[in-house]
Amino acid sequence: MNDFISVEHISKCYGQKQVLHDLSFRIPYGRVTAITAPSGAGKTTLLRILLGLEAADSGSFTELEHLKKSAVFQEDRLCENLTALANVQLVAANKERATLLHAMEQLQLFDCADKPVRELSGGMKRRIAILRALSAEYDLLILDEPFRGLDDATKTIVMEYTKEKCKGKTVLFVTHDKTELSAMNAVQKISL
Repeated sequence: MNDFISVEHISKCYGQKQVLHDLSFRIPYGRVTAITAPSGAGKTTLLRILLGLEAADSGSFTELEHLKKSAVFQEDRLCENLTALANVQLVAANKERATLLHAMEQLQLFDCADKPVRELSGGMKRRIAILRALSAEYDLLILDEPFRGLDDATKTIVMEYTKEKCKGKTVLFVTHDKTELSAMNAVQKISL
């Protein structure tokens, strides 16, 4: 097995619009790789291809089927009628309630474990989405602008928690924010 995930000559069009063109790079295992580009440059499309949610028009990448994947999308993608804790338990059923409640407290999610997600603020929903992704068993974590919508103080806490939980994991991280790039200790930056 290689020490990296190899992405080779990926291209993708939507109708006449070229979103990705002949994109090649390597993602080292066990490290954070950042992707930056202007809006509309194809970052989310690339992540969707790597997750198997979309097919590339051409190109290839190291087979990822053997890797357990987890992701934070730009949208929270939570089950609005389930409680905050139940949303996390969807991917962490084997973890004890006390362990998950402690993790929620570390992310400043106090007294919301048993509330339906629909009753939570946008920032709380964002943190639940991040906690859910980090609570899953994964080899590859994909983060698509995960900290958007968080105020600066909360963002700092959540970034530190995320960085700690990602140690030794392979992470592909999309951001526009230089502070986030620095905080997440990306070993390489790929510009689309």
